[in-house]
Amino acid sequence: MRTLIPADRQDEEDAIIASISRGERMPSFETVRQRKDGSLVNVAVTVSPVRDAEGRVVAASKIARDMSESISIQNRLALSEERFRLLADNMSQLAWIADKDGWIFWYNQRWFDYTGTTLDQMEGWGWRAVHHPDHADRVVEKISQHFASGEDWEDTFPLRSAEGEWRWFLSRAKPIRDDKGGVICWFGTNTDVTEMREAEAQIELLLQEVNHRSKNMLAVVQSLARRSDVDRPDFIERLEQRIRGLAANQDVLVRRAWSRIPVREMVEAQLRSLGEAQAQITCEGPEVKLSPSAAEALAMAFHEMGTNAVKYGALSVPEGLVAIRWRLEGEGKETRFRIEWVESGGPPVREPERKGFGSRIIVDVPRVKLDAEIVIEYAPEGFRWVLECAGPSVL
Repeated sequence: MRTLIPADRQDEEDAIIASISRGERMPSFETVRQRKDGSLVNVAVTVSPVRDAEGRVVAASKIARDMSESISIQNRLALSEERFRLLADNMSQLAWIADKDGWIFWYNQRWFDYTGTTLDQMEGWGWRAVHHPDHADRVVEKISQHFASGEDWEDTFPLRSAEGEWRWFLSRAKPIRDDKGGVICWFGTNTDVTEMREAEAQIELLLQEVNHRSKNMLAVVQSLARRSDVDRPDFIERLEQRIRGLAANQDVLVRRAWSRIPVREMVEAQLRSLGEAQAQITCEGPEVKLSPSAAEALAMAFHEMGTNAVKYGALSVPEGLVAIRWRLEGEGKETRFRIEWVESGGPPVREPERKGFGSRIIVDVPRVKLDAEIVIEYAPEGFRWVLECAGPSVL
């Protein structure tokens, strides 16, 4: 027999002989034996003592069964299980398997990493412990109906993380059926959709903002059309210029997603329509960001003053200059915002005999919208406009 046993396994035969000599049955074990050509084969060996009529051990019965195919199947099964484990534990979703009645008996590692729980805590219906109390009853009722009917399940709800954070998950479960259509088990996943929901909420908010601001824009345009002096020969031109000014500010708002807008960016957007006259304008001030409503009110005023300066003021002559300066003073709730438009080097200035809609735009609109104090001076050396208000009104 020893010729069949590899040299490094000869001690197995020693153990067999000793056990049989004591009249003991050798428990079955798996080992390796040697073929005639020297190749090795996996076998399962069973050895039993053979007794005579008096019960004495007179021989041994040995059975060696070729285990090559069985071991190959086991290896393939182990490899398959390892691949499944690698896939399940490294997928981005939380995953679980339940029996046909909905009793969950397996979770992937992602589930335990996220929830900070163990299988003993989560087995069966223990998963309710990590569900938000506002949603738990609804989720249990719905999924129970699907477990009973065998229909695919889908729901969205928050789950608590190990750190106590609630995150939203899109959850699905599909029944796995046998050849006759009966449900064997359920395979489910939970996909984190928190960022997606936040993005959708942001898009919805932006759409509402677009709708709101579009209505406001139409209202402003209607107001401009109604209040502009239709008897003036340049009525159409002035109306179109004011609408272009609104459009320029709208472009800035859209580019900034209706968030805060730097003063310089707002001013430059309105002065772009002045063409070469922009070279006669200087801007000076710190980095100050305006709220969308404040930017809208100031943009209309700056557009109006720019148009007037080109037609009648400092920008109507090459040597004329416009200085735009702004600053913040104080801190916190006591902060004051100040911005001014100062013209010089232009034709002599005098106060207009009649104040039209343009005057309302540079005085009344910012004063009402920003609760601001407006000072206008028509000094001979140049027009001067100063706005001052509480910081929170514009910031």
